Amino acid sequence: MQEEENLEDPSVEEEYEPRKGVCECMCIPLHWFSMLSRETHWSFVFGVIIVYGVSQGLGGALSAVGTKYYMKDIQKVQPSEAQVCAGITYIPWIVKPLWGLLTDVLPVYGYRRRPYFVFSGFLGVIGMLLLSLHEDLHLVLALLSLTAGSAGVAIADVTIDACVAQNSISHPSLAADMQSLCAFSSSVGALLGFSISGIFVHLIGPMGVFGLMTIPAGLVVLVGFLLDEPHVPNFAYKQVNQKFVDATKAMWTTLKSAEVWRPCLYMYLSIALSLNILEGMFYWYTDSKTGLSFSQEKVGFMFSIGSVGSLFGAILYQYALKDYTFRDLLFWTQLLYGVSGMLDLIMVIRLNLKFGIPDYVFVMVVESVAQMTNRLKWMPMLVLSSKLCPSGIEGTFFALLMSIENAGVLSASWGGGFLLHMLRITRTKFDNLWLAILIRNILRITPLSLLFLVPKTDPNSSILASENLTSQVAINTSETENIELVSLVNNVDSN
Repeated sequence: MQEEENLEDPSVEEEYEPRKGVCECMCIPLHWFSMLSRETHWSFVFGVIIVYGVSQGLGGALSAVGTKYYMKDIQKVQPSEAQVCAGITYIPWIVKPLWGLLTDVLPVYGYRRRPYFVFSGFLGVIGMLLLSLHEDLHLVLALLSLTAGSAGVAIADVTIDACVAQNSISHPSLAADMQSLCAFSSSVGALLGFSISGIFVHLIGPMGVFGLMTIPAGLVVLVGFLLDEPHVPNFAYKQVNQKFVDATKAMWTTLKSAEVWRPCLYMYLSIALSLNILEGMFYWYTDSKTGLSFSQEKVGFMFSIGSVGSLFGAILYQYALKDYTFRDLLFWTQLLYGVSGMLDLIMVIRLNLKFGIPDYVFVMVVESVAQMTNRLKWMPMLVLSSKLCPSGIEGTFFALLMSIENAGVLSASWGGGFLLHMLRITRTKFDNLWLAILIRNILRITPLSLLFLVPKTDPNSSILASENLTSQVAINTSETENIELVSLVNNVDSN
């Protein structure tokens, strides 16, 4: 009788429904990871998590904070010089097509991806060890070591991006999901890294942090040993030169297409015009006289809150925005990115104090909004880039597109350094910092006039014509030929 009463009582059902809903919500990410692992192989998902989450996210966060304090307190350079140095260490990301070309046409011991993970991991270990073991390292040698570490991360990034682009072609419906996996892993890793970065910089110093950076690099080596990849026996190394020539011609042919170079031009200009003045802001945050006098722990926690904003941006894109057309989404995200930059201006002129908002609370809000808007602006560009890659040279061409965007990052960094220098913003003088922020914010809005370069298509549609997808059969291994066949069939079916 008691069981019958429970069945008839609607309140009992209502009591269990919320619990079931919460359980289902918690299982959604697990099902998502399981689906990606099943469709693409678990070693691919593991590689994305290590490269994006541990190496770029966690390691990149530790390296970013450690490098800022290393340049400020050990090398004792000016903000404009630190901004230029940051651009120099970014150069390996500009030559990403070279790494991508190697992974596409030059297998090592019969493997196209695995050896490059191993090499990049060892390169990162060596660069970080040199920085951590030498106390009086000259600035030039320090830049070389930082650049070597950056090169290790860049090569691993190119290699995993080649895997992502390759899987995006064989599983076109999962292209946005794979980019979301990359963004999610990077954001979570950055959140954890920034949360502990200030503490480690305070306890063991920047050089000790560089020593810890050998761990993410070592895990990249592990990816090289575990990645599931078909072996290519009896590779004709005598044909490598011709393959390089063919791949270069294929890239140039694809890049000349209006449906490719137009969005590429927008990507570069939208990033280059967003001048990077983060080093000037960092020096102001930590200055004890005219700045905010933040400690290492506060700086690390501030950046970690920013990573929460980045993570929220990735989740928002995945569950609410990923199906919108590229042009519409880029319009609103670029506009939001420009408007949100005014929060920096409010903070520098200390207007937040007039509203009773403490500096540290307002800085965390500013950082989280900045990271969220930057992530929302970046995600559709990544998906668009993956859609522009022809089969067979997907690793090389995706690396080329990323190098174009990274060239924009370098231009923004050096342009920001030049702006800081022209406005005479130094280690202790920040009178014109407000003007630098205002100029940066105005330039952030200008890419809106260039949106006609971006296609109106949505992320679920093909951008390249079928002949572009299948024109590179001659330069690929049998594995890539199968991928080309799948992409051609999918393209025909969609029409």
